[in-house]
Amino acid sequence: MQVSSLNEVKIYSLSCGKSLPEWLSDRKKRALQKKDVDVRRRIELIQDFEMPTVCTTIKVSKDGQYILATGTYKPRVRCYDTYQLSLKFERCLDSEVVTFEILSDDYSKIVFLHNDRYIEFHSQSGFYYKTRIPKFGRDFSYHYPSCDLYFVGASSEVYRLNLEQGRYLNPLQTDAAENNVCDINAVHGLFATGTIEGRVECWDPRVRKRVGVLDCALNSVTADSEINSLPTISALKFNGALTMAVGTSTGQVLLYDLRSDKPLLVKDHQYGLPIKSVHFQDSLDLVLSSDSRIVKMWNRNSGKIFTSLEPEHDLNDVCLYPNSGMLLTANEAPKMGIYYIPVLGPAPRWCSFLDNLTEELEENPESTVYDDYKFVTKKDLENLGLTHLIGSPFLRAYMHGFFMDIRLYHKVKLMVNPFAYEEYRKDKIRQKIEETRAQRVQLKKLPKVNKELALKLIEEEEEKQKATLKKKVKSLPNILTDDRFKVMFENPDFQVDEESEEFRLLNPLVSRISEKRKKQLRLLEQQELQAKNEEEEEPEGKPSDAESSESSDDEKAWVEEVRKQRRLLQQEERAQRRREQLEEDQETVLKPQFYEIKAGEEFRSFKESATKQRLMNKTLEDRLKLEAKHGTLNVSDTTVGSKQLTFTLKRSEQQKKQQEAEKLHRQERKKLRRSAGHLRSRPRRGRPFH
Repeated sequence: MQVSSLNEVKIYSLSCGKSLPEWLSDRKKRALQKKDVDVRRRIELIQDFEMPTVCTTIKVSKDGQYILATGTYKPRVRCYDTYQLSLKFERCLDSEVVTFEILSDDYSKIVFLHNDRYIEFHSQSGFYYKTRIPKFGRDFSYHYPSCDLYFVGASSEVYRLNLEQGRYLNPLQTDAAENNVCDINAVHGLFATGTIEGRVECWDPRVRKRVGVLDCALNSVTADSEINSLPTISALKFNGALTMAVGTSTGQVLLYDLRSDKPLLVKDHQYGLPIKSVHFQDSLDLVLSSDSRIVKMWNRNSGKIFTSLEPEHDLNDVCLYPNSGMLLTANEAPKMGIYYIPVLGPAPRWCSFLDNLTEELEENPESTVYDDYKFVTKKDLENLGLTHLIGSPFLRAYMHGFFMDIRLYHKVKLMVNPFAYEEYRKDKIRQKIEETRAQRVQLKKLPKVNKELALKLIEEEEEKQKATLKKKVKSLPNILTDDRFKVMFENPDFQVDEESEEFRLLNPLVSRISEKRKKQLRLLEQQELQAKNEEEEEPEGKPSDAESSESSDDEKAWVEEVRKQRRLLQQEERAQRRREQLEEDQETVLKPQFYEIKAGEEFRSFKESATKQRLMNKTLEDRLKLEAKHGTLNVSDTTVGSKQLTFTLKRSEQQKKQQEAEKLHRQERKKLRRSAGHLRSRPRRGRPFH
């Protein structure tokens, strides 16, 4: 059992305790229960109160005798009898359950809404009937006077299923694109649904008309809240005739009086996670709101936090046992949570012994998961020389290492390092010697980190001590002796970088003072080396007179020094840029550039394209003068008195080559014709052909 306290409110976790490794057999577990007192004193309130993987929803029947929970994997529902403190039955389902409702006082009538649009009815004997709704459902409520089930989901319609007639009725048409949650007031039967637009629509089931709309998205935005998206309604709960609680997807809970459209109170969880459930505790005027990380209990009149509960695993659902101080949670873990808060109320009748038990318990920290086992890595096994045990029962593989018995670990470690006691003895002797040396005159011992800063603080402390002796003023604590600033002189990450831009601009005159302190540091280091070399008593340290830091009060000199430092920084920055540019130029390799020529064009040279580009940039007058100079343009006067322009088009190289080829072709044809005519005119020689 784990005990936690917040605001002096004790919360007892009954499902928490020392858990045993899964690889242990039943025989070893029984033997461990006999030996280990912590295991033997565990409280198992309800036997097998867990799911194979994850628990999604949990509810208590109206008579308080049965606790029903759904989970995975495989999808199932389990019913626990509190009078017997054990599991009554378990039923496996076809698909995962979104939510369920207990219609009767016991477990004899249950309705399940599945994530595949099916609605499943169970009776005392088991499965009874199954039907389907047109759209995927997200929540539903039961209206007792009319025996109607109201289903909301990924649709603007609210589907109604009448259990007395056994048929669907006309749906309610809302203005929202989708509806997330719904609830029915038990006093006057008002039906309310929460939409993804951040509104709550209220309907009267008697006339099937909407009677009001609340815009909760705008009211949920407070001055100190950061909203990145539109708040949607994720939880809805009525309390009495006039009070309604609305939970948003951005982590706010709004309390409304049905007679007003403005919230009475807005409570922010400060986590930005959707609100999973809201419950009311009437005896103390509390509201229990939960998201996936925390359960907050706060006063509904003032909003002041009463207490909070933050389990180890994420929450899926929270159920408050009626008229008691017991809280049940469905977690993202196999084990379901049972918490007992005596301030909220007494323990239920079936576990009344908790009241006597909690009075005797003291606050003890939670024990680690495996107290009797030591986790070691492969490198640890190599150092201990136990690599040959890998694969044997002495080592159990777990993640990136192994679990081994803590007794075996201590024995092997003692055998590997038998001189551990001698080292311990030497350390103790060294500590005693240091304590005796503390009475002697000590040298100024500076830390390893920020030596100049430590020397400056020492000088300031000496000046303060002189001033307090003269004026008898109460001395203030020193930073060097304060534990809060101890890390600044031990961790190298806190070393002051005097070459940084910020330091040089903020402290332009520190360089003169730092040179003097560096001289003192060198002297102190030499004294420390001498003290180490001499094994005798340390010589008395001569106190060095703290040289006064001559800082000019003239503002002009300070401004000139800042400007000088800024010029130096700019010169260093320019030099750094030149070096980087030179390195980039050396690393870059020139690659050939390819140009694509359009279809139908002929590539001559890059010079022609450049000349064309220059001509296009010139005016018409300049282009005409240039063409007249080359002889491709002729300007003459006409008889009418106007100008006449004659252009001579230049032939391209391709046209010239084509004309030369045609000319050669014609010449070859002429030669062939001449040779053929000459052959016809010559007489045949030889013997006639018979």
